Amino acid sequence: MKAVKAIRTPGGLSVRVDPRSAVIVLLLAAAAGAAGVVSIGSGDFPMSFGDVVATLLGDGTPIQEYIVQELRLPRVLVALLVGASLALSGAIFQSLSRNPLGSPDVIGFGQGSTVGALTVIVLFQGGSLAVAGGAVAGGLVTGIAVYVLAWKRGVHGFRLVLVGIGVAAVLTAVIHFLITKADLVDATRATLWMTGSLDGRDWAQVRPLLGMCAVLMPLVFLHGRSLRMLEMGDDAAYALGVPVERTRVVLMGSGVLFISVATAAAGPIAFVALSAPQLARRLTRSPGPNLAAAAVMGAALLMVADWVATHAFGDRRLPVGVVTGVLGGCYLLWLLVTERKAGRI
Repeated sequence: MKAVKAIRTPGGLSVRVDPRSAVIVLLLAAAAGAAGVVSIGSGDFPMSFGDVVATLLGDGTPIQEYIVQELRLPRVLVALLVGASLALSGAIFQSLSRNPLGSPDVIGFGQGSTVGALTVIVLFQGGSLAVAGGAVAGGLVTGIAVYVLAWKRGVHGFRLVLVGIGVAAVLTAVIHFLITKADLVDATRATLWMTGSLDGRDWAQVRPLLGMCAVLMPLVFLHGRSLRMLEMGDDAAYALGVPVERTRVVLMGSGVLFISVATAAAGPIAFVALSAPQLARRLTRSPGPNLAAAAVMGAALLMVADWVATHAFGDRRLPVGVVTGVLGGCYLLWLLVTERKAGRI
């Protein structure tokens, strides 16, 4: 059996801690932070690891302070926050659907955000702030539509996935329709946005991401125990005292907001929401949603993918969405083969 420690806080709250999971979370957080420092130090003005750390602590030269604080740090923070947000959204929906394929970019929420953003770009020629608002609105409307369509004396996992896949297919058709109706400039802009990129990200994207994470992450972590019980089925969760539909609505709303705001900040970055929670679960070897491990895994994955996209191909800088799409597509094929061999699909 796995060793699980119970820690009692001064207020009388008992918290169960899995030592292996805690170690994995710390290691992944360290890896994400190290990748961020390496990324900050890379570029036309290279900086050593020590120089970057010193600059972040306020001991850099004026030029180093400017390069780190104004040019490179915002991009790294967006990558970390977007990766964590996508992974948490994936962990929530995979747990609610009790299906490793129940990822928000598979069951329509990512496509909904994309449709919202493209509507603003193609029909209204809106600026970056309006596009971000359109992405959030599109994700929320899609979340409500999927919930309503999947409702039948509750929202069950298998039905949620099937309805979500159907909605995703419809929204994909809408995306193609909007592209064909756009003029050349707007179509080019929309296509570039749809690849998912961290280029040009600044503090204007960091602040709303940070605010969302500050509000939603504690809310989701507080519902972690209930989410784990929901994985056992609605009847078992009811028997254990979980208000099932209320909890499901709170978690689904949080998951939709996570992916909507992340998409608004960086475009539709594929497969992080699908792969990060599964990789975290395999590393921790722990049942349940593994929310903390999934969050730091997503941050580390996107941070490393961004470094690969910008530095592994010489002078040719790729959008990070291209790298995550290739790696995530390979992971999806492996997951499908594994699930098929296990007889689950």
